[in-house]
Amino acid sequence: MRTTLKRGIGRGAEVNGNGRGIIPPGTLSPVTLYRQEPPPRPGFLKVAGKFLFWLLVVVLMLVSGLVGGFYLWAHESAAALRCQSLDCKRTQQRLDVIKNASQPAIALVIGYDHRAGDGKGMPSRSDTMMLLRADPTTKTISLLSFPRDLVVPIYCPSRTASGARNGPAVAVDHGRINSAYAFCGATGSLETVRHLTGVPINYLISVNFSGFVATVNKLGGVWMDIDRRYYNHNVGGSTNYADIDLQPGYQLVDGKHALQFVRYRHTDSDLYRLARQQEFVSAMRQQAARSLGPTSVVRIVNTIAHHHYIEIARGGHGIDLGTIYSYAKFAYGLPPGHVFQTKLTNVTGYNELFASQSTIDEAVQSFLSPDVESARASTAVALGRKLHKRFTLPPSRVTLTVLNGNGRAGSAANASYLLGQKGYKIVLPASNQPANAPTWNYFHSKIYFDPSRPKNGKASAQQVARLIGSADVEPMPKKIVPHSNGALLVTVVGATFHDRLAPISIPQTPTRQPALVRYDPAVTRSALQQVKRRVPFHLQLPTVLERNSNLDSGYGETPIRVYRLGGQPTVRLTYRTGGNEYWGIQETPWTEAPLLADKSLSQWVKGRRFDLYYNGSHLHVVVLRAGGATYWVVNTLLDALSNETMLAIAKGFRPMTR
Repeated sequence: MRTTLKRGIGRGAEVNGNGRGIIPPGTLSPVTLYRQEPPPRPGFLKVAGKFLFWLLVVVLMLVSGLVGGFYLWAHESAAALRCQSLDCKRTQQRLDVIKNASQPAIALVIGYDHRAGDGKGMPSRSDTMMLLRADPTTKTISLLSFPRDLVVPIYCPSRTASGARNGPAVAVDHGRINSAYAFCGATGSLETVRHLTGVPINYLISVNFSGFVATVNKLGGVWMDIDRRYYNHNVGGSTNYADIDLQPGYQLVDGKHALQFVRYRHTDSDLYRLARQQEFVSAMRQQAARSLGPTSVVRIVNTIAHHHYIEIARGGHGIDLGTIYSYAKFAYGLPPGHVFQTKLTNVTGYNELFASQSTIDEAVQSFLSPDVESARASTAVALGRKLHKRFTLPPSRVTLTVLNGNGRAGSAANASYLLGQKGYKIVLPASNQPANAPTWNYFHSKIYFDPSRPKNGKASAQQVARLIGSADVEPMPKKIVPHSNGALLVTVVGATFHDRLAPISIPQTPTRQPALVRYDPAVTRSALQQVKRRVPFHLQLPTVLERNSNLDSGYGETPIRVYRLGGQPTVRLTYRTGGNEYWGIQETPWTEAPLLADKSLSQWVKGRRFDLYYNGSHLHVVVLRAGGATYWVVNTLLDALSNETMLAIAKGFRPMTR
């Protein structure tokens, strides 16, 4: 057969690596060599994007691990703050449960110590007893302290058949309030305070004094105003009490010295110690808001949790991380001037103190219903300015229906009778319906007002709420309207109503008093002239003083102190009144002191700005800002100087030449 294919051409030809025929055919080989075109090189953006992607993956893994670890640590630390002792666990069962997130919460704070020399087996004693109330509705914190030497009925749980103290509380003695802790532990303190005040208590916070010192130190100390010189060196005899060494003036105090300050009472009474304790609580809140951060929180919680310095009991169930966070957030965001310190007045005695039930009820009512307008009203009165009052109806023009919301027979009838005695026009439910609320689960009492008359209704409801105590003011819901019978207000008495009204129904407008002062610049001029060249700012000469005051020269100390405050030279003048109380004047260029951030309001008087800091209706500090410096007038521990006197002293500042 003849073919047209030439040798080496066509299908018989070998091919190279690219599929093309070669002439002549190559030798047979098991390996074929060829060249592949390299892929295109990726651009810079693609390389950078891939690097960032994997970097993000690594970062997310690390963050997730840290967050997860912190979450587990935080929950474990929160659990460590729960009741560890049997005494705390027993007390927790007797606490009132918070049923509504917007409901105010009340905590009983107990500071206790087992003193050296008491001997093993001896009971500890409660050195501090304080009620603390946080109200998310009004954004307020109020404090009410009890003197440890206040004589009251002591209540303890009765013994059951097994001998355990789990029964209802019964009066076991009549003595100093701090002895309740020695009789039957924290449960005794809880039941004694509850019967004394009639308020629901939702939390118990037990603080060992070692925990007090450690917590303050972990915060870096607290900034406090020390009203005078405190000194004692215990060598026995007449000085046989705790050592203390503090200079007067605003300063950073560590845990040891803060504890000495709040416990001191050996040259004054227990009432002054209560004032020192309340000052510490306010200073602690300011310091926490100023310095708390992730690292400091870790240090503090680790210290407390490891040593069990603090136990927190909560009604219904134990404390958790969410609760701690919510209250910390609440305290941090508190408006300036919304911390109210309530003091017992008309207390008699010295070693043992006595107060009538009406005095205690009045203090409790102020504690439960802090008036956020008190600073504004008190300032207007003290400066002689017109006070713009909110219009309120007299009780005789307020119609009121009372319903039972706690299930206790006769509770609504008792409230109707008591409110009628105050002048309110009581309206019964329509068609002879029983005076019962739609449900029985009211914990706090409710004062509902007709929303169509919000101006008159809300103000009148607030008056009734002050009378009832521990009551919430809200617009009338639809389910309550059929029970109102056309009344302006409907009061639903809850579990916190104990068949009695508060002694004061309406906050009284403060009465203007004459300023008890004298013009006497010579008392202070020579002392300031000696130090004015030592400070780099202009001093202010106080030309007006409280009528019976002079510079204090007790304890062998000079009445004027020059020291550094916030890195700046500062001057402190200490005055002593005829009543053996101390007030002071602080002059410093440090304008960022923690205390200055918590003012109640500012006022301009004759072209000068004064910042005012109130304890309730009492003016505690007046600060003049001038020439880049601040000049403070600080009241006594018990706020013995009237508002008018405080303002007159501040207005009497006159600049001294260098």
